[in-house]
Amino acid sequence: MNRTVFPPLDLAPEVAKALDTGRAVVALESTIIAHGMPYPQNVETARTLQEIIRAEGAVPATIAVMGGKYKVGLNHEELHALATAESVRKLSRRDVPLALTSGEIGATTVASTMIIAAAAGIRLFATGGIGGVHRGAEYTFDVSADLTELRQTSVAVVSAGAKAILDLPKTLEMLETFGVPVLGVGTDEFPAFYSRTSGLGVDARMDAPEEIAAFLKAKWSAGLEGGVLIANPVPESDALDAGAIESTIASAIAEAEAAGIGGKRLTPFLLRRITELTAGQSLVSNVALVKNNARLAARIAVALAENS
Repeated sequence: MNRTVFPPLDLAPEVAKALDTGRAVVALESTIIAHGMPYPQNVETARTLQEIIRAEGAVPATIAVMGGKYKVGLNHEELHALATAESVRKLSRRDVPLALTSGEIGATTVASTMIIAAAAGIRLFATGGIGGVHRGAEYTFDVSADLTELRQTSVAVVSAGAKAILDLPKTLEMLETFGVPVLGVGTDEFPAFYSRTSGLGVDARMDAPEEIAAFLKAKWSAGLEGGVLIANPVPESDALDAGAIESTIASAIAEAEAAGIGGKRLTPFLLRRITELTAGQSLVSNVALVKNNARLAARIAVALAENS
């Protein structure tokens, strides 16, 4: 196991032991805790995700920046501190050094979680949905750093596609340009976060965790660095109607534009407003899809560990 030697890297004992013995480990982001859900649902969901991963035979590693260190594997007390802190910096790649030098608590996005997971030697990461190309990006140039991280960092990301607030066709075009394979699990279509279909295709369909693990091993063994996006649709019972949620998203985006909300503030605002406009149904869907992704990521991680 090749783990980057990095002074700020603080591994939880359980995670360190798993990595040293070749056990499966799954990374989890912390932005969903600090900025994606209200308290106490955020900390309850975080603990449930850890339990799901353990039940599948893998070790969970929730990632954040605390006390000037990369924290890989948060215990219950640390999860609670992250979930209840009044001010938590949202960290993408450019923000990480600020949190390291200031000592602030920082919640990791997809991009920064990938960076820290790779530094620790973790190959699988479960999240809700990745960031991507925002609607109107031809005017705003608002493109998530998640996409460039997928291009260069060798971590497989299990998600329910990209967040539905984005321009999904442009997001897939950029992933293609960056050479990031997009695999559909149980589907030939790219899922649209809250809904299971988008009318857009994936590069390949792979239904079995063992098949996906073999693909990952082949890619990285061939010297093809960079990530893989594993698109896992929201469970059918928790999916929202595509037309209805699109109308809701359009309303939320119009409100954000009228209020001049953009940049790092945009996604948290939209997710919160969509939750309000759907009377909480979007949050129920969000929790369900994250749990579904954690379960699949653990199964792939176990298969990858057995195949290594």
